[in-house]
Amino acid sequence: MSRSFEIDRTVELDASPESVWNAVTTGQGVASWLFPTGGDPEPRVGGSAWGGHVVQVWEPPSHYAVRGEGENGWFNALDYVIEGDGGATTLRYVHSGIFVENWDTQFDAASLHTDFYLHSLGEYLRFFAGRPVAYVAANGAPSSSEPGALERLADALSAGSVGSVAMLDVPGFGEGEGVVDYRTDHFLGIRTSSSLLRFYARGAWGGPLSVGHHLFAENADAEAATTAWQGFLDWLYG
Repeated sequence: MSRSFEIDRTVELDASPESVWNAVTTGQGVASWLFPTGGDPEPRVGGSAWGGHVVQVWEPPSHYAVRGEGENGWFNALDYVIEGDGGATTLRYVHSGIFVENWDTQFDAASLHTDFYLHSLGEYLRFFAGRPVAYVAANGAPSSSEPGALERLADALSAGSVGSVAMLDVPGFGEGEGVVDYRTDHFLGIRTSSSLLRFYARGAWGGPLSVGHHLFAENADAEAATTAWQGFLDWLYG
């Protein structure tokens, strides 16, 4: 049975309201902390946005909202309220909609992913705001959905608690080390001098471990990095 949901978060960000606005309303900005969603939305109420969503509110740099609708009352809506002055900004983010099935599982996954994504937004704004991004995505083998998959990955990268140094011994990937900036039972984040490396252990929700990396080096080669990380996952979980 379908049921509605709402995920409501408020975060403090070390950035100007204009920087936050650009991060949540432009294609390049969203790909820098979330994942690619296509081009920029049309900058007007009623304009088209990603995935068939429609702009509901367009009030730069303080309020942006989109909504998508489907059959039988289904909808998905995102609302961003941005308040600040100068270099400190408060973002209220509300994600609401309908889950058609497995409500508890989907809500748990969406809630925890939201916390990680918003953390990545803060890291992007603090360290890489405005820089072009190359996005890397790869999935582990089915065995990476089993318990202990994230711990296996962390051990392979010598990634400990938040603040520790991880060693990125990944053939074909140029970064040698990074700092662990996020660590939970389901997610691992590593920040290097020119990238945000994001690892998602989705076994609890029926999926494999995957990576969604954001590369900010001027010469970042997304294709080569994808090959390197896919090879690493194949080796680790093969």
